[in-house]
Amino acid sequence: MTVPTAPGPRPHPTPWRTSTRALRPRAKVLPSQARAHNRSVVLGLLFHEGPVSRADLARATGLTRVTVSEIVGDLLTDGLVAELGLRPEGRVGKPAMMVGLRAAEHHVVAVDLQRLPAARVAVLDLSGTVVSETTADVTGLRGEDATAALEDLCRAGIAGAPQRVVGVGIGTPGIVDATGRVVESARLGWRSVPLAERLSHALGVGVHVANDADTAALAEFTYGEASPSGFMVVAVGQGVGAGLVLDGHLVRGHRLAAGEIGHLTVDPRGEPCECGRRGCLETIVAPAYLDRTLAGRTPARRRSALRDAGHRLGAVLAPVVAALDLEEVILTGPAELLDGPLLEAARETVQTTCLPTEGTAPQVRMAQLGANGVLQGAAALVLSGEFGFS
Repeated sequence: MTVPTAPGPRPHPTPWRTSTRALRPRAKVLPSQARAHNRSVVLGLLFHEGPVSRADLARATGLTRVTVSEIVGDLLTDGLVAELGLRPEGRVGKPAMMVGLRAAEHHVVAVDLQRLPAARVAVLDLSGTVVSETTADVTGLRGEDATAALEDLCRAGIAGAPQRVVGVGIGTPGIVDATGRVVESARLGWRSVPLAERLSHALGVGVHVANDADTAALAEFTYGEASPSGFMVVAVGQGVGAGLVLDGHLVRGHRLAAGEIGHLTVDPRGEPCECGRRGCLETIVAPAYLDRTLAGRTPARRRSALRDAGHRLGAVLAPVVAALDLEEVILTGPAELLDGPLLEAARETVQTTCLPTEGTAPQVRMAQLGANGVLQGAAALVLSGEFGFS
């Protein structure tokens, strides 16, 4: 018999408290939704804290032992959790049976469209570990052709997964609403496409879609160590976008465009941008533009150019950090360009521009998850959409 595995325990300052990592619901939980909510709370704690006993679950969640036992019984029947044996001796009383999430025995198909025309498709387990990955070239595909190609990629990912696939997550450039409808994605020729709904019907599993920068933020929130109180992920790829989490909420904005900082004008006399204007932030820090700027320069002049780009990026970030009182800004993208003089200059600008307050200064750092951030964020979309925790 294979022993089910679960994510290892994660450090936390106060033992056995309800996890604060889950994105907070925006609506009040109704009595009719209480059981599903309680189930999500139990699953979330098992995910973030590792194997625990039923008594520990009751203490951590504030639920009664009877309620916890019923929920765990249902989860055992559904195959989402397993009994992992008695707790090692060391506590007074009868040894408790440990319960853990069967993370390695359930898979997610994740799609990263951040670096088009390359589409990354991976199978991950619930703990965010990449089991397998392929890359497809979708050059020139737009509109219905792009949708059909994406369906085929997802279908192949599901067919190749070694374990049960519980859902599909997709991180895509463009503006995406909370239902997974792509409001607009210029790079893929999508406008008002109910992508999640269409692919869910076609594939027979839940499909969850979000903007790629929002997805990267969700990855740092779920699988990284980003502060739940307030942080921003700045995703630097073909373009520049940002995902915001504030007090446990993913911030979308009333036009669904929160974090669209790539086309803020930084230098009105700067380089032409693909949007038709000049001197957008994208023309200063996106890799295609940076590579052109750095070409043929000496090491000293490269460092100077990267620091200049970092100061300009920091000047854009500082007002956002100050207005929202963010704890940190996390950069994701090519480390060979971002991690070094550019990062240092952005950090200096943010910290010297923002009003000093008590406590630690806002941090600017590289993403902990690196190149797999969007893939892991897509997996976190499935955790949130299918199981109610992240």
